[in-house]
Amino acid sequence: MNGSTIGVGIIGYGYWGPNLARSVAGVDGCHVAAIADGAEDALARAAKMHPSAHLSRDWRDVIADPSVDAVMIATPVRTHFELARAALRAGKHVLVEKPMTETSEEASILIEEAARRNRVLMVDHTFVYTGAVQKIRDLISLGIVGDIFYYDSTRINLGLFQRDVNVMWDLAVHDLAILDFVLDDKPVAISASGADHFNGSRENMAHIVLYFSRGTIAHLNVNWLAPVKVRRTLIGGSQRMIVYDDLEPSEKVKIYDRGVNVTASPEQVYEMRVSYRIGDMWAPQISVKEALVTEVEHFVDCIANNALPLTNGHSGLAVIEYLECATQSLRQRGHPIELAPLRRAS
Repeated sequence: MNGSTIGVGIIGYGYWGPNLARSVAGVDGCHVAAIADGAEDALARAAKMHPSAHLSRDWRDVIADPSVDAVMIATPVRTHFELARAALRAGKHVLVEKPMTETSEEASILIEEAARRNRVLMVDHTFVYTGAVQKIRDLISLGIVGDIFYYDSTRINLGLFQRDVNVMWDLAVHDLAILDFVLDDKPVAISASGADHFNGSRENMAHIVLYFSRGTIAHLNVNWLAPVKVRRTLIGGSQRMIVYDDLEPSEKVKIYDRGVNVTASPEQVYEMRVSYRIGDMWAPQISVKEALVTEVEHFVDCIANNALPLTNGHSGLAVIEYLECATQSLRQRGHPIELAPLRRAS
């Protein structure tokens, strides 16, 4: 390290890399030491924004740079495994863009490599570091929402088509990471259906259903062919319900004291009595701090204190396993794929 400052190398300065570099430059305890990208125009942009960083068209130069203590990877998914493994083997800490790898086998290898080298391995599941998602986790863990009945998410827009992943690996990965973070439960089966409307491309729309061991059901609607951009999630519990709209400029999270009470008459066992609870709605105060800055601060803190990140390799692996099951189900036209043996999908 350069004194007490962590030198960070950025590999990939296309779409997400500049955001990572900007966040690193704005966080105490770290600095942008090096940037690599194969495109000259990308390096020209990097030179203007980060004039003191070492620039290269070869990612190997970043990993070999002695001034680099940690590497952030913002490249296509197919390259994540090779780059992350090389960085870990060189003794660097690693933050890798989502999804972590192409396969769960590759993810497991990175986890083992990081443990062997005693390096921090962190996955860029940015939504976990938003004030909204962290507030939702608090509400659920404190029992304010009650037992979780369902998680229903719509994450749609027009584009951005990816060449190496389908819409599930691009958009659904966010909700899978959120679910893994906010619920104290794991899915036992996953089903998915989707469609590719252009020859030679990957699925551009999909519906995913996750079945959890305690009865929670999650439904994810992801689509690259929608006329509008929607980022809206409904969470229903036995005590309260949550509406989370990430596109709201304020009041992204709203809590509704609404629900259904079902009682059976002692005299008439087969008659169900249903009553509806319509209470107040309130919007809790949530942090407006940029999630990526919070994430970079957490990465730096984990390196400094040899701590396990919230979005560590194991959480990244879990998301990859969910995506693999969803992909397998999609190929079988929605047949549920079991994650845990001896459990039924419904």
